[in-house]
Amino acid sequence: MSEDLKGKVALITGANKGIGFEIARQLGSRGATVLVGARDIGRGEEAANKLRSNQIDARTIQLDVIDQKTIDSAGKQIESEFGKLDILVNNAGILSDGDRLPPSQVDIETLRHTYQTNIFGVFAVTKALLPLLKKSKAGRIVNLSSGLGSLTQNSDPNSEFADSRYLAYNSSKTALNAITVLLAADLKDTAIKVNAADPGFTATDINQYQGYRTVEQGAIAAVKLATLPDDGSSGGFFNENGVVPW
Repeated sequence: MSEDLKGKVALITGANKGIGFEIARQLGSRGATVLVGARDIGRGEEAANKLRSNQIDARTIQLDVIDQKTIDSAGKQIESEFGKLDILVNNAGILSDGDRLPPSQVDIETLRHTYQTNIFGVFAVTKALLPLLKKSKAGRIVNLSSGLGSLTQNSDPNSEFADSRYLAYNSSKTALNAITVLLAADLKDTAIKVNAADPGFTATDINQYQGYRTVEQGAIAAVKLATLPDDGSSGGFFNENGVVPW
């Protein structure tokens, strides 16, 4: 096991399955202590046990990104146990069934429900944990975005995903990209770097496992951004091959 992340503490939201779990596995296999953020403590502990069986230092944290009490509690737990946070991966996100209609037919509640998790939840978690990230010598925030949040790709009728017009999901990821840019600019005089990661069309339950990429592939960009060197980028949108257009 590579130990280049030994001593680092990483929190991944929605880490009990899919890309989140794989990000936790990859960071943990490099020596980081990984905190498995999960709404359901039982599922979180099950995931942490799997990681521990691979000699990874994994802990479970009950964290529902739309429940401020669990967010505050997670912050207090991390502060008392570690005194800092080195890596925050905002992975938790949803794509509602009601979002699979033509954009003009999407119900306003679907929009609200999606933004509650994909935008407000990300910001609430990030804001609560910023004081701990500032205590790290090299804090890293990675927001799991999507190529579907790219306005360039959404406006291209020849784009690979031109038919994936999910009003709430796509626009929530566009907004997440904007938050990434603004937060990175706000924190430019700190050691914290903030970036958005595009995992690509990865087979997870959010797309009924129709994606053609594995979770191992889907985690690559996020892990790269979570482990950037001091001279790495901040305020960008990347997949594992480089920059993704806004």
